[in-house]
Amino acid sequence: MEYDSATSVVTTSLPLRTNEDVVRLRKFIRDNVAALGFRLTDQTKVMTAASELARNTLRYGGGGEAEVSLPVESTRHGIRMEFIDQGPGIPDIPAALQDGYTTGGGMGMGLGGAKRLCDDFSIETGPQSGTRVTIYKWKKL
Repeated sequence: MEYDSATSVVTTSLPLRTNEDVVRLRKFIRDNVAALGFRLTDQTKVMTAASELARNTLRYGGGGEAEVSLPVESTRHGIRMEFIDQGPGIPDIPAALQDGYTTGGGMGMGLGGAKRLCDDFSIETGPQSGTRVTIYKWKKL
């Protein structure tokens, strides 16, 4: 774990190289959002989004890592997850966010579905520079 004094959060980096790593990430996320007091429906949303993005990191990015932190603000706290890979990048982000879009034979629900399940969503990508997807789920204090 790495402590970031500028934002007063602890960041944990977890590898995403195998399916077992995805299982470990899911457990880590579940334990943390439960400890934060998220309702079961919000826990399920966070877990689903994390699973989709972790699988995308493996499948399309060739593996990478997830960085998880628990930000605290004056009126809310939450979970922040970053999924980082060094893969080929996403050539068309608007298309990739649409339901049904897939380049790998899947159902095409990953990016768009994850975006809908979160409170904040951002994506940075470029040809041959990898992809970084950041999501937040917040809970009012």
